Amino acid sequence: MKVSEKRKKNCSPSCCTDRDNVVYLRERSIAMLKKDLILRNPLRILGTEDKEPLKEGEFGAVLAKAGVGKTAFLVQLALSNLLRERNVLHVSLTQPVRKVCLWYEEVFHNISTEYDLKNTSELWDTILPHRFIMTFNVDDFSVAKLEERLNDLTEQGIFFPQLVIIDGLPISDESRESLAELKILAREMGFPIWYAITVRPDDALEPGQVPSSVESLADLFEVLIGLKAVKGKINVMVLKGQRNEDAGDVFLDPATLLIKNRE
Repeated sequence: MKVSEKRKKNCSPSCCTDRDNVVYLRERSIAMLKKDLILRNPLRILGTEDKEPLKEGEFGAVLAKAGVGKTAFLVQLALSNLLRERNVLHVSLTQPVRKVCLWYEEVFHNISTEYDLKNTSELWDTILPHRFIMTFNVDDFSVAKLEERLNDLTEQGIFFPQLVIIDGLPISDESRESLAELKILAREMGFPIWYAITVRPDDALEPGQVPSSVESLADLFEVLIGLKAVKGKINVMVLKGQRNEDAGDVFLDPATLLIKNRE
C-alpha cells in the first residue's frame, strides 16, 4: 500500500486537513490583529474596548470648524466598531459613495502604515460586510426618507445597523424638530447616532464647554467631542460627556488624520 493511500485510510472524517489548519491559522491571525488594533485605539477617550460611549437611541457629535477633520474622526470611530464586528451605517449628505469609500480606504491604509501591519487585505475583507454606505442630497434629506430606506434594508434582511453616522447634516436652532424625530427613530430601531457638526468661526472650543452655536440643542446629545487646531496639531477634547481619563491626551495628526495619543 502506498504511503498516501495508507494516510488517507487512517484519517477519519473529523481529522483536520492541512487546508483546515491554514484556514484556522489565518482566522486566528486576523482575530489577533483585530484585538491588537482595538487595544491600541486612541478612541478609548470615549470609552473602553468593551464599552461603547453611547447607548441605543443616544446622540454623539464631533464639533469643529470647517476642514479640521470631522469626517476622518467619524471614519475612525466607524472602523473601531467594524473591528468589533458591529454593523455601521454611514449616511453622507455631501459626498458620493465612492468618495466615502476612499475616506475609509485612506484611513485604513494610514492605520496599517502607522502600526506596520502586514497582510491587511484579509482583515479589510472581514470588516467590509459590516459597513453600509447611504447617500442623500442634503436638500432632499428628511427623517421620513431615512426611515423608509432603513426599513427597506432591514425588512429584506440586507443590513441591520448597530451604529449610524450622519455626516453633512446642517445644524441650527431650527434643527430641534428633525433631531428629536431622529432620536425617536434611533431609539425604536435600536442604534446610537454620531453626527459631524460644523461650528461657527467665532465659536470657542474648550474642554467641558458647549460652543454657543449648538448650546440650544446640547440637551439632545449625550456626548460632544471638539476638534481644535493648535500649533500644528488638532486637539481632541470632550465638551460634554464622560471622559475616560485612562486614555491620556489625544490629538488628530494633520498629516495622516489619525487619532493619536500624545507622548
